[in-house]
Amino acid sequence: MQKNLVIVESPAKAKTIEKFLGSDYKVLSSYGHIRDLREKGMGVDVQHDFKPDYIISPEKETIVENLKKAAKEAEMVWLASDEDREGEAISWHLSVVLDLNNKTSKRIVFHEITKNAIIAAIENPRDININLVNAQQARRVLDRIVGFELSPVLWKKIMPSLSAGRVQSVAVRLIVEREREINQFSAEAFFRVTAEFLLQDGKSLLKAELNKRFATEKEAQSFLESLIDAKFTVEDVTQKPGKKSPAPPFTTSTLQQEASRKLGFSVAQTMSVAQKLYEAGQITYMRTDSLNLSSLALGAAKKEITEEFGEKYLKIRQYHTKAKGAQEAHEAIRPTYIANREIKGTAQEQKLYELIWKRTVASQMADAATERTTITININSRKEKFIANGEVIRFDGFLRVYNESKDDETQDENAEAILPSVLVNEILSLGTAAAVERLTQRPFRYTEASLVRKMEELGIGRPSTYAPTISTIQQRGYVIKGSKEGEHRTFVTLLLKNGKVDKKTKPELVGADKGKLMPTDSGIIVNDFLTANFPKVLDYNFTANIEKDFDSIADGKVIWTDTLNNFYKLFHPVVIAVADSKSEMKVGERSLGNDTKTGKPVSVKIGRFGPFVQIGLADEKDKPQFASLAKGQSIETITLEEALKLFDLPRTVGEIDGKEVTSSVGRFGPYIKIDSTFVSIPKSSDPYSITIDEARKLLEEKAQKEANKLIKSFTEEPEMQILNGRYGPYISYNKLNYKIPRGKKPEMLTYEETKQIIESAPKKENKKRKAKKVN
Repeated sequence: MQKNLVIVESPAKAKTIEKFLGSDYKVLSSYGHIRDLREKGMGVDVQHDFKPDYIISPEKETIVENLKKAAKEAEMVWLASDEDREGEAISWHLSVVLDLNNKTSKRIVFHEITKNAIIAAIENPRDININLVNAQQARRVLDRIVGFELSPVLWKKIMPSLSAGRVQSVAVRLIVEREREINQFSAEAFFRVTAEFLLQDGKSLLKAELNKRFATEKEAQSFLESLIDAKFTVEDVTQKPGKKSPAPPFTTSTLQQEASRKLGFSVAQTMSVAQKLYEAGQITYMRTDSLNLSSLALGAAKKEITEEFGEKYLKIRQYHTKAKGAQEAHEAIRPTYIANREIKGTAQEQKLYELIWKRTVASQMADAATERTTITININSRKEKFIANGEVIRFDGFLRVYNESKDDETQDENAEAILPSVLVNEILSLGTAAAVERLTQRPFRYTEASLVRKMEELGIGRPSTYAPTISTIQQRGYVIKGSKEGEHRTFVTLLLKNGKVDKKTKPELVGADKGKLMPTDSGIIVNDFLTANFPKVLDYNFTANIEKDFDSIADGKVIWTDTLNNFYKLFHPVVIAVADSKSEMKVGERSLGNDTKTGKPVSVKIGRFGPFVQIGLADEKDKPQFASLAKGQSIETITLEEALKLFDLPRTVGEIDGKEVTSSVGRFGPYIKIDSTFVSIPKSSDPYSITIDEARKLLEEKAQKEANKLIKSFTEEPEMQILNGRYGPYISYNKLNYKIPRGKKPEMLTYEETKQIIESAPKKENKKRKAKKVN
């Protein structure tokens, strides 16, 4: 009989813990939750105090049987799932399903997987905290109720296959509202004036910016001309000492944000890599909003800093969490062994570990000492002044190790430089002055990282929910991580040099975005419907208050079923009323006007296969005409002219060798077609204006490419070909590909040799034929 059975939620975690415990301990994994709400129906008995209907997941049945057997054979079962609410719920489900009792089972928690932490946990076991379990149950049940009752309403009012989630819907609302701010934003041009002055030594240059901006080119021109005979003197020089303090150690949200900015990781990618580091015993638990560091961690940081950088670089700090509704009591995210600067692992694991190590150590280092200098330059005693700002690092402090990155929204466009030494009343000579046209900055689209920060500010969600929320809204097709091409705009630059003002123009791309979160038409329509009909559910404060209710349940201050009852009394009647309501127009439908040719109404709406334009009405004698929106077009912004243009396709471009060539737009973008041959139209052209000569060139280029692709074919077997591929030559036969052995010249292979290579290759299945439906 095994004396001790330790159950954790992941195999990797089990493997690491097993190293620290002796032969008296057996460590097994539950592979996450072993049971969940029944999928058929709501899975919750609303009439009987919201009793959850839990079932063991089919894929977990074998795991549960193995755990039951091992638990019966053990003298003591240690439930060692993570220490947050989700982990507490896993332990509770295990306790119920395995029929454990307090005498033969104990709950142990630790926020780092080290030998000392595991031994300390075993020496200080506790019972399952039912308040934490109920907080998790409340979240799970409430989210199921919202999804189960709202989704059918969306199917009925908008289209099938849509779904709604409590926190996810609020996250989509944030993105939709930001997109509308951008669309409604009207950029205004202005002129920013900078100048370069020559000091009296005839060598040193001083760059400064005018403390006023001009609205028009005429004003900027007039100002520059007034500088031609102006006198410039140093009016004031101020020097102020300053300091920069390090950022606190990582919480879940700040790690997600910084990994995005510095490493280019998605939120989900960050959590996946962090999970692996935690389970390998490299970092502390990665779902936390605590800024606290243990005394052991502080001692280790102190040793590392003083030995590597010296006593003057040390400043021990204890940070306090300011996050709205912070709940987790364990530590910030830090290395388990601060003495380990590097670890073994994948490139991603090493990069994320290095980021965590630097942030942790820097948080306990001295402030950086700076000196900020401001030079004010007088222009003929005018009220406008040229200002030069500079900053010098006198002591680097924590900057020796780490400096926090910034999002687009917080970047300072005036990078401060080191300034030359000048005296008050010193006369300066103007070298050049330039007035450069710029545009007022529109709001920034959210990145995954900045959306996490906004959700945290509003108190929406918790450390364990940020990544799943952002992944879910993208998987459901409500939000995409996309790009905007922007548009070219001509900007004016006025340059004063040698007593003369010259004008230059330069085209620049404005409004372009890459890798930002944007709402889809489905996301916008669902958001508008839910906001209009369920304002309470999508209200930011209401969502944050629900999170506070979960916190109160976790603290034992509120009964979890009371929270559900209060919510359901408000929510359910609204669902019934909205489901029964009738509307003349389909939800999401937008009228654009009338067709200029037929006079029939033109509308744009969402359908099963995406957004489309409709000319005419369904109940008219003539059937309506339909056209899908092109890539980059939106229900919200498409104009009548743009909508009618969609019906110009497919368009006859001309003929080649007596065969018709047409252009159109498909799911992969614009294309031309002749017979059964399709060729994509490049961005430099479009399907509405492409000429027959341009089409002929594209077809010839494709034919040449296809000709170069074929190395050899065989009359014995027409389907057997030797082709040039992306990774070199290969054999293609019956829609399957085969590698050519090294040393073989593809063009010299005979039919028999090629057949031999195919027959001796490992047996393959045609993936297209064998593909299974994924639910």
